[in-house]
Amino acid sequence: MADDGKEVRVARLASQALELVASGRDEDGSRALREAASLAQNNPLVKAAFDKIQSNDLQHRLQKLCIKFVTEHDEGAGKDALSYLNRSAEVPGNVAKACLEIVARPEIFKYGEIQDGIVAGLLREAAPAKVALAKKLHDNTTMVAFEEIFRLGDGSSNGMTDVVLDPVAWSSESVREECEKDVFQLYLAKLIQVGDEDNGRAMKGIARLLAADTERLHTLIDGETFDVILSSLDYRNTVQVRSQATLVTAKYLEASGDNGQKTLTQFVASRVTTQRNEDLVLAFSAAAGVFPVAPSPASTLFSTEGFVQALVPLLEKKARSEKVELAALHMLSSACIDSACREAIKKYCTSWLQHILATRKDERPGLAAVILAKIQGPSSQGSSSKDEIAAEEKSAAEDLVPRLKSMMVEDPLDTNQSSIEGLAYASVRPKVKEELAKDHEFLRILLKNLRHSPPGSPTSFGGLAVIDNLTRYLPNLSEEQRRMDQLRSYANASKTAPQADPLDEDAAVTGRCKAIVNAGAISVLVGVSKNLSPNSLHTVIRILLSISRTSSLRGTIAQQGGVRLLLQGYTLNMGSSNSDTEARHTAAQALARILISVDPSLIFPSSGSMPLTSVIRPILSLLSEETSSMTQGPRDLLPTFEALMALTNVASVPLSGAAESIIRQAYPTIEDLLLNRNVLIQRAATQLVCNLVNCPLGVELFADESPAAARRMHIMLAMADLEDVATRSAAAGALAVVAEFEGAVKAILSRDRGMEIILGLVDDESGDIGIVHRACVCVTNAVCQNSDTGKRAQEIVKERGGVETLNELMIEYQDEDRILQCVEQALQVLKE
Repeated sequence: MADDGKEVRVARLASQALELVASGRDEDGSRALREAASLAQNNPLVKAAFDKIQSNDLQHRLQKLCIKFVTEHDEGAGKDALSYLNRSAEVPGNVAKACLEIVARPEIFKYGEIQDGIVAGLLREAAPAKVALAKKLHDNTTMVAFEEIFRLGDGSSNGMTDVVLDPVAWSSESVREECEKDVFQLYLAKLIQVGDEDNGRAMKGIARLLAADTERLHTLIDGETFDVILSSLDYRNTVQVRSQATLVTAKYLEASGDNGQKTLTQFVASRVTTQRNEDLVLAFSAAAGVFPVAPSPASTLFSTEGFVQALVPLLEKKARSEKVELAALHMLSSACIDSACREAIKKYCTSWLQHILATRKDERPGLAAVILAKIQGPSSQGSSSKDEIAAEEKSAAEDLVPRLKSMMVEDPLDTNQSSIEGLAYASVRPKVKEELAKDHEFLRILLKNLRHSPPGSPTSFGGLAVIDNLTRYLPNLSEEQRRMDQLRSYANASKTAPQADPLDEDAAVTGRCKAIVNAGAISVLVGVSKNLSPNSLHTVIRILLSISRTSSLRGTIAQQGGVRLLLQGYTLNMGSSNSDTEARHTAAQALARILISVDPSLIFPSSGSMPLTSVIRPILSLLSEETSSMTQGPRDLLPTFEALMALTNVASVPLSGAAESIIRQAYPTIEDLLLNRNVLIQRAATQLVCNLVNCPLGVELFADESPAAARRMHIMLAMADLEDVATRSAAAGALAVVAEFEGAVKAILSRDRGMEIILGLVDDESGDIGIVHRACVCVTNAVCQNSDTGKRAQEIVKERGGVETLNELMIEYQDEDRILQCVEQALQVLKE
């Protein structure tokens, strides 16, 4: 019996050893097999398990592929290993560590990209591989481990920085910080190595580590190293190197304060002083790279006494050097981000830029045109005379815009991105807007470029800016805001208040919006919006709001996916910042405008993926004063009015649950708007209530016999007694519906003038047949109640002369069957 138990245990251990090895747990498998052998060394099951493990039959597939790739230089095995890792398949810990040891070798194989990809994949997918590399960086000489991984390629280097920044991979935070410091210094050393072809890889490593731990690491960058970093901003370098160098420069200047500013100034000034072509290229490129990310220190440098004034004479001496002129043009273009720099460029460099535009044949004229477009924007000082503005308008229209448009046509993909950037600036001017909108070929190319441009690229950003400029309406100013503008103009010593250009008036903007839509802009905007940044998405939403101002274009927006885009834009901007609030407000108002003109049931069919109720929350947000007033001054009631009209349409869709949803979320707000002083707001709110009472929950608002219901009825009766005919009509409609229920009739009768107001509608002075019919239905429903309430209603109607009024209607509206039927039914009850 004891021997039988022993045999069973040996068999179980041998089987367990095979399973452990197959799962990648080699050490545990070996331990189980050794235990089995100690119990029965000659057991055939133990021997078979040992032979199978030794034959590598149970080795993990990834480990086999890595061994075959390394030992046999088998490209197919390497690609299969990459494919395995890219599928995010789970890699056992021991297998991951073994594969890392196998592939991460000092020598670079024939298929180096595959080798780099495998190491990067292991460090990405397997936490044990990260731990193994962290241990290697700490236990071995960091320089040796760093060199082995760095030289494999960009993927491995990125994986190493991920490991350095991952606290989970390290035994303690102090150990991690120590290795982070060492690795950062090794990256810096790689960067400084003159002529090292991997400096882009080193720059990326520096950028990633510095961005994650700026305060601790920036002190390791000395003057010599920062010089190398600034030199990497050379416009002739690859985009990858320049973008990483820009990030490093921005972080260093932010953390180093005055010391960084001083080093930057010395770098530029010392190279400008030598006046050697190569030094000038480095100086101008560095300034160009710093402006977008650190405008304050860059503008300080640019504004140094004599810098701009001496620039053109220096460039005229270097007229034969294309690379110097290009570097200078890049710098001037970047400097335009600052208003003071724009003014300096306009004052001292305009003639030189015009000369470049007229005489050069390569990419320099395009850059010059962009800069001229930027500096010819509205003056930052607000002191340009009318004649100066007109002259700039003429220059932009006659010289720059045709040149920029031709650049776009000649280079359909806008390789240098200069034309679209220049047009984005030039198109703030009314004449330019009009010219661009009337050029159908230009619009076609613009939209094509926008459709195919990568998200976040200058082409994407510039294209959206052009469309935004073309479609933007002037803001609606209240009387108080107009007076404030007049006061500002007087304070600026202007004799007259500034007048809007006729090409910026509503009719002209509407024409441009139609041209943009006819060119196919809606489908393009919907297509590109999926991967845009929040700022660019807000621009798209703003464009749709402008286009939706024209009622005839709203159907096109809905047909081509604009509603879904606006809903996504609303939900993606749920932050509390002013920009998020404005984006939500813009999206909601555009949705409201569309739903005013387009049947909601067509946009939100019952079989569709988007329920009608999904649009209610955004539109309701327009009813609150906080979101309806985005600027200082009196509240803009237009979005509120549009929201009420849209909700009225939404509430009219039967069996959608929309009316109930509106009531639950916002009826108190709607009730407040019934009492608004603005006639149009009162009318729209009353019309909304008229549709809301067509659902049971809406009826309960007036018929549940509560004090709140009595108050609501009092308000609705007041709406029925107003001077505005449309408001009276909507109120009469609501009263006609709820008067079918006894609780509502009680609420009417509880008011001294309740039935008197309704009888007044029966004989409405406007002669509106709709009001008369609704009032007759209300009276009929009240007097036909089969209860004491009905009898009381009959008495009050008789006391108020209602019978005589109804008899007169029989004569006056003898050709209106719908009125005659109601009146006959009421008179029959009243005469009993």
